[in-house]
Amino acid sequence: MSSSEIEMIEFGVPGDKVLVPRIGFGTMGLSGTYGEAPEEDSLRVLNRAADLGSTLWDTADVYGLGHNERLLGKVLSQRRSEIFLCTKFGHDFHEPSSAMSGSFTSMVKGINGRPEYIRQAVENSLKRLGVDKIDLYYQHRVDPEVEIEETVGALAELVRQGKIRYIGLSECSAETLRRAYKVHPIAAVQSEYNAWTLDVESNGVLDACRELGVTLVAYSPLGRGFLSGQLRGYADLSANDSRRTHPRFQPENFDNNLRIVREFEKLAEKKGISAGQLALAWVLAQEKNLVVIPGTRKVQNLEDNVAAGKVALEGEDLKSIRAIIDSVVISGERYPEFLLKRVGL
Repeated sequence: MSSSEIEMIEFGVPGDKVLVPRIGFGTMGLSGTYGEAPEEDSLRVLNRAADLGSTLWDTADVYGLGHNERLLGKVLSQRRSEIFLCTKFGHDFHEPSSAMSGSFTSMVKGINGRPEYIRQAVENSLKRLGVDKIDLYYQHRVDPEVEIEETVGALAELVRQGKIRYIGLSECSAETLRRAYKVHPIAAVQSEYNAWTLDVESNGVLDACRELGVTLVAYSPLGRGFLSGQLRGYADLSANDSRRTHPRFQPENFDNNLRIVREFEKLAEKKGISAGQLALAWVLAQEKNLVVIPGTRKVQNLEDNVAAGKVALEGEDLKSIRAIIDSVVISGERYPEFLLKRVGL
């Protein structure tokens, strides 16, 4: 599949619009989140994503505690003009002396949305990425101790300085989005959205995005890989896979949650596609102003994900999928409790 075959949408804020692919690439998994990711393999996947036109890349300073941004920098040094670069700040962390040493919980001090921290965070990200401008800069999680107006005011100054082009928020509430937008136009909200996580449909975030013309960026559109059907049990997760701490992946919940995968597999087989492609195509069909950012460490999975953009779901397909979703009661929260507390502020 060539880049011209990926659907593009208009993205940005009033007076400043660009075209971006609806199927981007989430890079978090390339920095140890789901187990070992050899650098050679990661660079191969990143370059293949660029070749395919999956050029909206999503990273964060905290992924791999700085490692992920440095990894992307190795490709950006050759292909910066091809990439719509998105990164995030907000998790105040100690960067380890060696790549990916130290655990997330031991190295992250907390959430920080203060202007002075933002100014330092963006400089650190620019340096690790090896670029002079970030296309989309998100607040990774809202700081409950800092008014959103103060945080967005600092980000607006970075826009004026030319260090970032667009401002985004991640896992914010609809109220926070509306307050933020009054300070400066927000280009994107990033939230988890997939067949087993429908929060944005009920908490007002999707409605607020539509009202304001904000693009919804759906992360984990495959439910952290679960909805692809490639995982059949807890034992399939490596010892250092972070999903071992997530309630939905626990042994007592895993088998029940596989029910949705089995139903997706039955419908996907009829259409001659994979369960993962069906799940991705379903998310894309929910909203026109939406981008998905599936991640993977394998080129074949990347190619399959990109091909999901060509899956046409008709009205009956969408009804059948929604019926499956409504019929399965998912067991377990989507995050461990300490991470869930940071969502929806």
